[in-house]
Amino acid sequence: MSQDIIMQLDGYEEILREIEISRKYGLALEVDKGSGAEYVRRLHPSVMDLRVNQVISETVSTKTLRLVSPDGYLPPFQAGQYIALYLEIDGIRTGRPYSISSPPNQTGYYDITVRRMQDGLVSNYLMDRVKAGDMIQTSGPDGRFVYNPLIYDKTLVLIAGGSGITPFMSMIREIAGRGLDRQVFLFYGNRTKEDVIFNCELKDLSTWFDNIHYIPVIQNPEGGYKGHTGFITRKIISNEIKDISHKTFMLCGPQALYDFCVPELTKIGVPTKKIRQEIYGEPVNLYDSPGWPKSISLYDSFTINIRGAGAFKAPAGESLLSSLEKNGFVRPFVCRSGECGLCRLRVVSGKVYQPPGALVRASDRQFGYVHSCVAYPLSNLEIML
Repeated sequence: MSQDIIMQLDGYEEILREIEISRKYGLALEVDKGSGAEYVRRLHPSVMDLRVNQVISETVSTKTLRLVSPDGYLPPFQAGQYIALYLEIDGIRTGRPYSISSPPNQTGYYDITVRRMQDGLVSNYLMDRVKAGDMIQTSGPDGRFVYNPLIYDKTLVLIAGGSGITPFMSMIREIAGRGLDRQVFLFYGNRTKEDVIFNCELKDLSTWFDNIHYIPVIQNPEGGYKGHTGFITRKIISNEIKDISHKTFMLCGPQALYDFCVPELTKIGVPTKKIRQEIYGEPVNLYDSPGWPKSISLYDSFTINIRGAGAFKAPAGESLLSSLEKNGFVRPFVCRSGECGLCRLRVVSGKVYQPPGALVRASDRQFGYVHSCVAYPLSNLEIML
């Protein structure tokens, strides 16, 4: 591009002034010319080694791990994103993604909040065995469940269930901490009052900030509880927000939350394009998922033959990724929910089940590729890693 054309671009004079200011105060970056790849790696690292600085008890079943970088630098992230934790547990190389619950304007640490899952290999390890000072390898921040100011309304209706509060906590903390011009209505469902994570903080934020509205909904309340009870119904939502126009609805929680709340929203007239759902791991009730063949039990066992690498037995109710990990085959992953595609592999022969919502590209489907984190064997398989 010729110098004459460059001089005609909008903002050219302002850029020249910024360059002069940078030179005056020693901020010139000419010495770093050609180091773009290093900047990209710094902003979007594939792996990080972080130290557990603090373990914070939130509820009986929930803890927050505060992670810091030994060199003091953490890449930026957007509220709503997650990091994957890569762990070695009793000889099994595995891991899980966890939303960052701290706000992005807090640059000194990442908070991840973990709730104990029944028979949860990773959650039980993090809850019972991880302590301050331990090192954990993680991915860089990732995920698309973030606020887009070009598309979304300034009023957000957030619907969370259980540990699905974590990405919303990051968003709410950022809105409060930075004084952002957004209204938030948070509907937060839990089985009991003792299960509510961040309850005191959310109450305080809704008291201190007029633009933050906290609406807890308890499924099984104790006697004397005066708040909303049962499920997050269209009646509760309508009573609290009155008008659904000019609002974006974001949901995060177990599949049961989506199955119930999305129809409730459409019944009060919320357009589908105004509803965003976060991916939320493997299905909990796989046998009841749409399309699962009822002739196959979750405990039926099949042979998984890895071309050129061996074979092992795996149950139908366990994802191929988990079965591979348990048998010593490590696959890359970040989301573990069927979105990122890093764990993809090719099914040469046999049949697998993939729940609705697995984001497999049409070209991958054509040539037999699946996302192993949400692929379950329905017969003996031959696969290629």
